[in-house]
Amino acid sequence: MNITLEQAEKIISAAKAKSIALNTKMNISVVDAGANLVAFARMDGAWLGSLDISLKKAKTARFFDMNTGTIGELSQPGGSLYNIEHSNGGLITFPGGVPIKNRNDEIIAAIGVSGSSVENDHAVAEAGANAL
Repeated sequence: MNITLEQAEKIISAAKAKSIALNTKMNISVVDAGANLVAFARMDGAWLGSLDISLKKAKTARFFDMNTGTIGELSQPGGSLYNIEHSNGGLITFPGGVPIKNRNDEIIAAIGVSGSSVENDHAVAEAGANAL
């Protein structure tokens, strides 16, 4: 299974709504099951440097099929994934990347969000992922 553009746009819309509710400006990336970019939004005034971070969070979540914050916990010194952020052309291992599942609990995509605190990034990503 894979995500459609229509679904990706719905996810971005939900993420933008959550970002507005939190009074923050985000970069939001949605990748398909192959970690290819399907949709992207940069809210007016969002940090330019967060564009790349949002895409890398989405790819990281899809490459390993888990929240990027979880990967971050596992990649600390002495952890089982220590230094993993140096693989795959660079990963982001702090919160804001979330896998997206369909009704059959299959991962079909991932969302990455960047532009605020990691708590806000994760909350916005979760809102987007739950839109389906």
